[in-house]
Amino acid sequence: MKHNQKGWIGGLIFILVLVSVPVWYFTRSADAEPGQVVDTPWEHMPRRAAHVDHKDLFSGPFETGQQVTQSCLECHDDAGEQVIHTAHWRWQADPVQMEGRDEPVSVGKKNAINNFCIGIQGNWAACTACHAGYGWEDETFDFENTANVDCLVCHDNSGGYRKSKKGLPAEGVDLLAAAKSVGLPTRQNCGGCHFRGGGGNAVKHGDLDESLYYPDENLDVHMGRYDFQCIDCHQTKDHVIGGRAITVSVDNANQIACTDCHSSKLHADARINAHTPTVACQTCHIPEVAVKQATKTHWDWSQAGDEEREESTHEYLKIKGSFIYEKNLKPEFIWYNGLADRYLLGDELDADGLTPLNHPKGDIRDPNARIWPFKVHLAVQPYDAQYNYLMQPVTSGKGGYWNDFDWDQALKLGSEVTGMDYSGEFGFAATSMYWPQTHMVAPKSQALQCKACHCEKGCIDWEELGYPGDPIKWGGRERMLQVKDESRAKEAAK
Repeated sequence: MKHNQKGWIGGLIFILVLVSVPVWYFTRSADAEPGQVVDTPWEHMPRRAAHVDHKDLFSGPFETGQQVTQSCLECHDDAGEQVIHTAHWRWQADPVQMEGRDEPVSVGKKNAINNFCIGIQGNWAACTACHAGYGWEDETFDFENTANVDCLVCHDNSGGYRKSKKGLPAEGVDLLAAAKSVGLPTRQNCGGCHFRGGGGNAVKHGDLDESLYYPDENLDVHMGRYDFQCIDCHQTKDHVIGGRAITVSVDNANQIACTDCHSSKLHADARINAHTPTVACQTCHIPEVAVKQATKTHWDWSQAGDEEREESTHEYLKIKGSFIYEKNLKPEFIWYNGLADRYLLGDELDADGLTPLNHPKGDIRDPNARIWPFKVHLAVQPYDAQYNYLMQPVTSGKGGYWNDFDWDQALKLGSEVTGMDYSGEFGFAATSMYWPQTHMVAPKSQALQCKACHCEKGCIDWEELGYPGDPIKWGGRERMLQVKDESRAKEAAK
């Protein structure tokens, strides 16, 4: 009896092994190659919460967005308090100490100057159409009032919800239908604001535009092949959404990275894995951006106001000046450690040169820096010719440049809302902004190959990156630092 039992157990184990081994082999990774680390990103992805049908939970009618919010907070009583402490609500981060600054600095969309529409101060009603709240029309907006939180902008799944000036629901929106549809945020929710930053589709980011609503895998492998939603990577806790952009922040807190889900050494070729301490994943896996929609790369405000010039969305508008848009944009490669310098209102500028507003930090000697792909946006924007600093004009509303086409008046109004002195003398100065590229990830078959960087005709400016030449010939970062240190020692010994 015991002999038969042992035989039965042994046979069962044999069958399990016989079945499980091939199953493991063929399911471990469809792309795995000999010597390759099997990547398991799905193990790190959050499980989306089960959808709760809300169609029977709202009776309405709703006349205002605030009424919808009050109904939401009856059940989600902690949500309002969570939201009002986030950057999406305050448009400003907590103060942090920056190198070279005497006092901690607090930066965000609320007070930062950029080289697109320049700034929101004095232009609140127009700019806050994308705010996650209702009624922000001037500097008196109450950021502690949870009743003004806009739940629908992130959670509407009807497809019919739209916002207008001051962040209020657009005229004609069916608030009851939107409330009944609520669910987890989708690309449509996030993209409604982020795809149209800077006043239109594809303007700002380069790697974010409306083509990502329904992308194929060649445009973005995560969204197209696997139907990723934004929140799958930008994981959220207590309404704090993961991710940080150096365009509106000065620290690297709450950041996300490819290696949150992917192994840092997942390539079959050890030579490629050797690049990961130096080269960001995005550098090879995002060979170009603005694939479907051209993105703005230059904006000249000094050309605005010409009534004789023919208008064209991608070339010239009287209210904004002249533009350059580019499609299939190849990013620029720059050392980046996750931080950036930041031009603040009142900082001196180089009126005859180029003033960077958020130049990435890091160089070849920085162990935390990697070579990253960036979209670089160049602009010509107004500055005070006597005080030698950039000015933020009022563009929208009464007295704004878009109404009266009077730069002197627009800059005077801007000085009043920002608290900056205005001499009455102005000019236009060149600036730059840097946008790290991290979306529009191509399938691995389209990733940059060795010859894209290591080529005979100098396709990469290695000297600009701190190398004497192609690292294939001269050695990688560690070797370069060793050589430079030895050279310095020899010079010091002379």
